[in-house]
Amino acid sequence: MAKTSSFSVTSLRTLFSVSLACSLLSVHMISKAETIPSLTESSAPESKNVNQKKRDLSLTKALPKPMLDELLSNMVLVEAGSFSLGSDSPLARKREQPVRPVTLDSFYISKYELTQDIFEQVMGWNYSYFQCGNCPVNNVSWFNMQLFIERLNGITGKKFSLPTEAQWAYAAKGGNKSKGFKYSGSNTLNDVAWFADNANKKSHPVGLKQPNELGLYDMTGNLWEFCLDDMSRKAYSRIESHNPFIGDKKNLKRKAMKVIRGGGYEFNATENLVFMRDGATNNVRMPDIGYRLVMSTD
Repeated sequence: MAKTSSFSVTSLRTLFSVSLACSLLSVHMISKAETIPSLTESSAPESKNVNQKKRDLSLTKALPKPMLDELLSNMVLVEAGSFSLGSDSPLARKREQPVRPVTLDSFYISKYELTQDIFEQVMGWNYSYFQCGNCPVNNVSWFNMQLFIERLNGITGKKFSLPTEAQWAYAAKGGNKSKGFKYSGSNTLNDVAWFADNANKKSHPVGLKQPNELGLYDMTGNLWEFCLDDMSRKAYSRIESHNPFIGDKKNLKRKAMKVIRGGGYEFNATENLVFMRDGATNNVRMPDIGYRLVMSTD
């Protein structure tokens, strides 16, 4: 894979984390002595940043109806189908190989990355590094998101989740409407993504670029997106062919490396190719990692 300034995606993220360490006190790396229960049960992460917004931390009982209606109306049906997970491109690394045929049942996926206004309404806090209501929530751990999803499901009566990697990949490629683009929705990255050449080293409000074939925005660029699966460099050689998932859904609160997909605002064109994958631990909070919701059709 081509590298930005001769570093890999993982190396770039490590250097980026180090450079922010003094100013971004809310980023918690693996070495920080936090217990998993504290991450999953706490309403909000600790922070000393006086510019971060903080509201009532009590459990929100309901989303305002306009916000709830907008959230549900933005869930796009991805019809069941089959596709090839992985890539045989010369730019693909071993973690993106071998190519595997996969079949998925239908599911709903959000048109946009989860925005800060919805997250704050449900959780009562917003410690995103790049703050604006219609920007994707960031600086939130995978564990924090599990609590958000539990609360959202309680509020709505729906079955929201994070996407499995296979669901994410199928949707990013355009589902059964795919035209085989290099990026999600185009072969011209600038049309669909905020990335190193145009993002000015920050994320941007959702939905400003062109959507992909399914009407999904920012599946390439803006923020990397956490998936439900554990990260394994050999995942594609051992996954099931129908609704594949790597991990333990009965024990989601265990510490693990999780898959992130989609590239981000600090990364170059090669690193934003639609098949690229990386990983981050589920207790880390980063300004370049966000989330996208899926919803069951049941």
